[in-house]
Amino acid sequence: MRLSIKNHWLDGAEHIVSPNYNERPCNRIDLLVIHNISLPPGEFGGPYISELFTNQLHPEHHPYFKQVASLEVSAHVLIRRDGHPIQYVPFDKRAWHAGDSCFQNEKNCNDFSIGIELEGADDVPYEDAQYRRLVEISQLLIGHYDGLTGERISGHCDIAPGRKTDPGEAFDWAYYRRLL
Repeated sequence: MRLSIKNHWLDGAEHIVSPNYNERPCNRIDLLVIHNISLPPGEFGGPYISELFTNQLHPEHHPYFKQVASLEVSAHVLIRRDGHPIQYVPFDKRAWHAGDSCFQNEKNCNDFSIGIELEGADDVPYEDAQYRRLVEISQLLIGHYDGLTGERISGHCDIAPGRKTDPGEAFDWAYYRRLL
């Protein structure tokens, strides 16, 4: 499936609308932040990430969920292990993915960034299908939003050091940048 961007949504991706977003305080989009997520930690598949991003995660389904079920978080896009993309928030809106963050001395990265989650864990190699889909989406975003460039792509760990570690040591930045 080939993707495109129409009205700030990925045409060709699955869409599940998250309530966890709001208006951006500025009109610019000039940072792409790469994350990882798995729910429960280290387990892949299932509905739990989408349930978290739509405030429908049931704390009784897993002991870990008691810690995160009440969080109001989202990302713009999730890329599943098989490369399947799910978009939760339109790109022109502020998703709640970065938290307390700073990029090049500018705080509150959610204000001007797009967040992409890879289904994964810091120490588990990512699938080639995920890299290829991430590259496709990254290229679409760079072509669509003037402020985005290959130099303005960061890991969550880089904008929230000491607080976040994703996408982790398993993410092959050199491979991603070669494909990009």
